[in-house]
Amino acid sequence: MRVLIADKFEQSGRDGLNAAACEVSYQPGLKDDALVQAVGQFQPDVLIVRSTSVAEPVLSAGALKLVVRAGAGYNTIDVAAASRRGIYVSNCPGKNSVAVAELAWGLILSLDRRIPDNVASLRAGQWNKTEFSKARGLYGRTLGLIGAGQIGREVVARGHAFGMNVIAWSRSLAAESAEELGIGWKTSPEDVAAAADVVSVHLALNAQTRGMLGKSFFDAMKKGAYFVNTARAEVIDQEALARAIEEKEIRAALDVYANEPGGGSAAFSDPIAQRVYGTHHIGASTDQAQEAIAAETVRIVRTFKETGKVPNVVNLAKSTPATCSLIVRHLDRPGVLAGVLDAISGARINVQEMENIVFDGAQAAVARINLETEPSVEVLEKIRAANANILELSLIHLTE
Repeated sequence: MRVLIADKFEQSGRDGLNAAACEVSYQPGLKDDALVQAVGQFQPDVLIVRSTSVAEPVLSAGALKLVVRAGAGYNTIDVAAASRRGIYVSNCPGKNSVAVAELAWGLILSLDRRIPDNVASLRAGQWNKTEFSKARGLYGRTLGLIGAGQIGREVVARGHAFGMNVIAWSRSLAAESAEELGIGWKTSPEDVAAAADVVSVHLALNAQTRGMLGKSFFDAMKKGAYFVNTARAEVIDQEALARAIEEKEIRAALDVYANEPGGGSAAFSDPIAQRVYGTHHIGASTDQAQEAIAAETVRIVRTFKETGKVPNVVNLAKSTPATCSLIVRHLDRPGVLAGVLDAISGARINVQEMENIVFDGAQAAVARINLETEPSVEVLEKIRAANANILELSLIHLTE
């Protein structure tokens, strides 16, 4: 199996891929036309990326079967185009959760104690204890989370350690699970904003979350509250944040920006960077996180190579147009399912999904074939009569 790695990737991961008998081409820094050309020339089965964008021309340049995002977010990959071409897209969720949570807390503490300003003042040869002695402190304050997935839960644990009251909103969070986490449950992001002294954002970027935190959210925040975003820039309205910094004296810290450079180093002139404490999109950039992500990437590729199955797939259909399921209980003999599928094809019925489960001893099996339209009685009778190895045939109507 050929694997093209188009971003920086840990040596342990490259060693793991080589140990799995993969032919590895390591070309960190590939992007745009150079990436298209590399895929066309090397003809990889698997493409591994971190921050590199994977657009449709890349996906159509060769015969890719799998794209692995060596990280959690996959908004830089054209998932829709991959789905149209039958290319798996997989990621490594949860492997950078602690690293991102640690950075979020570094930014929260920096906002409260103005650590970057302290450092800049000392390096400029100034001693200003009078100014920097002013801090609110975090103990007993309210920390509000927007998003309570794996990263958010790591932030919760650290919030409790600092003695903070923690509240959260997430589409996947219910009152019962919030109670189990020892946090308060809010019904909307605006409710979190109104109650929190510190807001930390941990949303995945998708169609539902893009631009979710806008004017109404920042209007709801307390005057002088702290705002931290280590998720994705696109989940907030950056202009609304800039207004809140000016009009409501919001203190903000960002690790992500709307106009980030594509490479590891470049000029950067986003005006928001002059008004916030900022880091360089480094949330997942710890040795611990990268080693864990590399190990997970190797596991994904090795599993695909050895079984044809892909862990952590993000682009399989959650539902299909199937209306019924044909259940075929049969003796495990050659040609049984081929005959069934020939009859279905002859009736111009489209198969949506299918599986064949073999019983212990490999003498009998049950096939489940989900069909877009219901076969007629005549088609079913033809299937039954065609092969004596079919023990039973039944049809289940699927409900939405």
